[in-house]
Amino acid sequence: MRILETQHLTREFGGVIAVNDVDFHVEKGLVTGLIGPNGAGKTTLFNQITGVDKPTSGKIIFDGNDITGLPAWKISRMGIARTFQNIRLYKELTVVENVMMGLHFKVGENPFKGRFIQALKSYVFASRENREVYGKAMEWLRFFELDEHAQDFAGSLPYGKQRELEIARALAADPKLLFLDEPAAGMNPAETAHLMAVVDKIRSLGVTVVLIEHDMKLVMNICDNITVLNFGMKIAEGTPNDIKHDKLVIEAYLGREEEE
Repeated sequence: MRILETQHLTREFGGVIAVNDVDFHVEKGLVTGLIGPNGAGKTTLFNQITGVDKPTSGKIIFDGNDITGLPAWKISRMGIARTFQNIRLYKELTVVENVMMGLHFKVGENPFKGRFIQALKSYVFASRENREVYGKAMEWLRFFELDEHAQDFAGSLPYGKQRELEIARALAADPKLLFLDEPAAGMNPAETAHLMAVVDKIRSLGVTVVLIEHDMKLVMNICDNITVLNFGMKIAEGTPNDIKHDKLVIEAYLGREEEE
């Protein structure tokens, strides 16, 4: 069953077509990889789907709803969360406070209305809610084995743990679909291996995962399906085994020999 699909999605920047008539789909409960050479349009596609940017044309259907052009906060509340290539933690806040930020983001469909209602609550109710939010945040930290760092500043964590904290914060918003943009970037082999185990655990929760990644070992080992972009166009999709032997994919990454 498809949880997400794009139909003829296109994004132009002046004369440059970054995403070109792409039909992309994600099956519920699976891990889908989105790969391609640098500049292939992967992050641009993520940005269209998650509301960071708006497509020039085409449609985005999520869980049966047309979400094309909706703002990022509304898409998030509908059940899509994401991380970014560059870590975007609140480094001056503690680890647990970062996850609490993700939980607070679930308040109401209208963020301003939600904050107003929160302001009107009595001190007793507010304190009780904060305790509940703190408790849920700690549950996510235990899930990622980060609970012993709960009171550390986020910026003091090792790089790999900062990456995992960002994923924990995204999951705290209780998404149906999680986008990970190069989650293993900058990680050493041990951190990457731990990340693979984390993605497996996330899938076991019933969360559908889509990831952009350049680490082909990681992609081939954890993805059920893979879509490949090159110059903004989809050139292949299928299982890891299909992609591994696809001639167009091999040419995109390695180039084509010139005929004599």
